[in-house]
Amino acid sequence: MEKTTNGRLSKPGAATDVSKETLLAESFASMLALNGLELVRGQTTVLQINMGLLCNQMCRHCHLEAGPGRVEMMDAKTAAEIIAFAERSRFQTIDITGGAPEMNGNLAVFIENLAVFAPRIMLRSNLTALTEDSRRYLVELCKEYRVVLVASLPSLNRAQSDSQRGRGIWEKSIAALKELNAIGYGEPGSGLELNIVSNPAGAFLPASQEATERKFRKDLWTRWGIVFNHLYTFGNAPLGRFQKWLIESGNFEPYMRRLTESFNPCTLPGLMCRTLVSVSWDGYLYDCDFNLAQGLPLGGRAIHVSRVEGAPQPGTPIAVGEHCYACTAGAGFT
Repeated sequence: MEKTTNGRLSKPGAATDVSKETLLAESFASMLALNGLELVRGQTTVLQINMGLLCNQMCRHCHLEAGPGRVEMMDAKTAAEIIAFAERSRFQTIDITGGAPEMNGNLAVFIENLAVFAPRIMLRSNLTALTEDSRRYLVELCKEYRVVLVASLPSLNRAQSDSQRGRGIWEKSIAALKELNAIGYGEPGSGLELNIVSNPAGAFLPASQEATERKFRKDLWTRWGIVFNHLYTFGNAPLGRFQKWLIESGNFEPYMRRLTESFNPCTLPGLMCRTLVSVSWDGYLYDCDFNLAQGLPLGGRAIHVSRVEGAPQPGTPIAVGEHCYACTAGAGFT
């Protein structure tokens, strides 16, 4: 259940077979060193669970290349092992993601079992998978257990959103938000938290989170009567399908240069990887979902969740790569 990997960084030109990924990883490590910084863990309070890469959408910005044809899915045995890990570690927050986690039959079991000892459960949803007819029972389950819904809505523009996520997705997303509002999600005083995540539609950094939230709140209410609790703007990581699009469109180098030039050392204390541990659909541990996508395991070794007694300790080094620039550019990615 455990295997070792080479965690050392090679110098450019030191060998002819040095991979692009290795050189890119060193560039971010060098940036930290130039600023006299190191990236290590604080207290780990969040367990992020990636339930698999199956999804009903094929978003252009997806760092995991999730989609309808993916077969990587968490099985019942791994789900039980993760629940046991969460119980002995007692995380403050459980963050469930994918792909579309709603398409994994173990999701209901997760919610019911984790709610016993986790004060806060979050479900990241693309909205359309959650409200499809075959899975409407999940909406009621989320309501019953007061699951925080984190809904992806990249843009208020129909054409822009559909170009990023697929034809007709924007309209279905608006309908899903209305449905969630109707049962109390996002409504003041309901205790049912509905948050929105907005990603840029192209090769640029996100706009101000405060300004974007004001615009979304005004437009969603004025045009469709939709309310929500909070909005978060996240930059797109240059991984997976988004990286391929950047390369094919000739935007990869300009985008990486923009991220590098926007590096903000003040973002490091609030980075999510400092308080989060991620577990993949097959049960292996990572510092974050981006490292999972890049294949950078926690501590440089592929360690299964069934082999660890508890959460990573404070002071543990965090694996880094070129994609880390997306989390440290501008206002950062927390």
